[in-house]
Amino acid sequence: MRNVIALILGGGKGTRLHPLTSVRSKPAVPLAGKYRIIDIPISNCLNCGVNRIFVLTQFNSSSLHFHIGRTYKFDHFGGGFVEILAAQQTNNNTDWYQGTADAVRQNLVVLEESTADYVLILSGDQLYRMDYSEMVETHVKSGADVTIAGIPVDREAARAFGILRLDDTGKVVGFLEKPQTDEEINLVRTEPSWIDARGLKSHGRDCLASMGIYLFNRKTLIDLLTKTDYQDFGKEVFPASIRSRHVQVHLFDGYWEDIGTVRAFYDANLQLTRPDAPFELCSADAPVFSQPRFLPPTLMSGATVTQSLIADGCRIEAGAVIENSVIGLRCRIGKNARISNSVIMGADFFETDAAIAEHAVRGLPPVGIGAGAIVEGAIVDKNCRIAAGAKIVNPQGIVDTADGGVVVVRDGVIVVPKDTTVPADWSLE
Repeated sequence: MRNVIALILGGGKGTRLHPLTSVRSKPAVPLAGKYRIIDIPISNCLNCGVNRIFVLTQFNSSSLHFHIGRTYKFDHFGGGFVEILAAQQTNNNTDWYQGTADAVRQNLVVLEESTADYVLILSGDQLYRMDYSEMVETHVKSGADVTIAGIPVDREAARAFGILRLDDTGKVVGFLEKPQTDEEINLVRTEPSWIDARGLKSHGRDCLASMGIYLFNRKTLIDLLTKTDYQDFGKEVFPASIRSRHVQVHLFDGYWEDIGTVRAFYDANLQLTRPDAPFELCSADAPVFSQPRFLPPTLMSGATVTQSLIADGCRIEAGAVIENSVIGLRCRIGKNARISNSVIMGADFFETDAAIAEHAVRGLPPVGIGAGAIVEGAIVDKNCRIAAGAKIVNPQGIVDTADGGVVVVRDGVIVVPKDTTVPADWSLE
């Protein structure tokens, strides 16, 4: 694994995750109360011995840069690093990254100067746990030029993914992006018995979806990027590789979620609160790493908490009720507040008593959830001020609202943007 370097793609504008991405990139969005999404692929790398990691960034990347710089520090003798490759102008190129493949092409010097034999291409906005050493083993044993991770899905789910067509050896011989009809799916289906014979349980799933995780021979990747002007891995580089190279599938059947939309992000967070959570945050063998913040333990006094994640540094007062929710760092929750089915991201700072008094003179409530407030089915971004008695609920079941309001609704989920103040008399109309 010391012969592998990883390139993590920082993502584009993240419009489907807006307004959570209005001031940050997708990989920098807080996850599970105390992490960032970028911590997932980086932790996967570190847990399997890949410690030379580049993160390619472009949009709203300052908070991502700050997080990586504060979090991932290595000793001087192991050779490990997590390094930012930000979009930049050069004498040869003055354009922004035009796609995932173009982003790597604009940093080709990193590959050319590397001594590694293999390059792992990862997405920065997925939630999963994978041992990449198993993928490297598949790649080496098959003699492949490119290996792609594939996950079994049923026909209905297949319509949202790129689907792989294989021969009997697991070599990829075809690819179809988001097939919509049964006839199209039949062209790329995989026999469930073939999946079962390789140690996975197909449960009748007869399609293999691309996970957007690639392992290239370094020289192959350099050759593909220098001899073409392809801009995207999934839509161009990978299909072209199938025609001219040996592309092998690596089968994976663990939990995997692309959290690129507000609804997917919301659901993934709340699933983590379950006793049988599909993604286990507490793993002795493969922990999730993040920034060490040295915060005090959470203080709770007379509160009722059911099936929830509570991060460090919170203060939860008497009578508060928290159900099926994620409570982020430094969150202050007032007396008798009720929070259910919600993701509260917390705060970037502790407010002093003097600051609270000064803000009160200006009519601003403290950062956090005020006494008697009700928050239901919502995502409350960082540093928000929810006034005492405010009700953040969606009784009419509104699915989407336009931007510009105090609060917006996306995919049926209420979203309170970062640094927003919600007054006591606010209501969703």
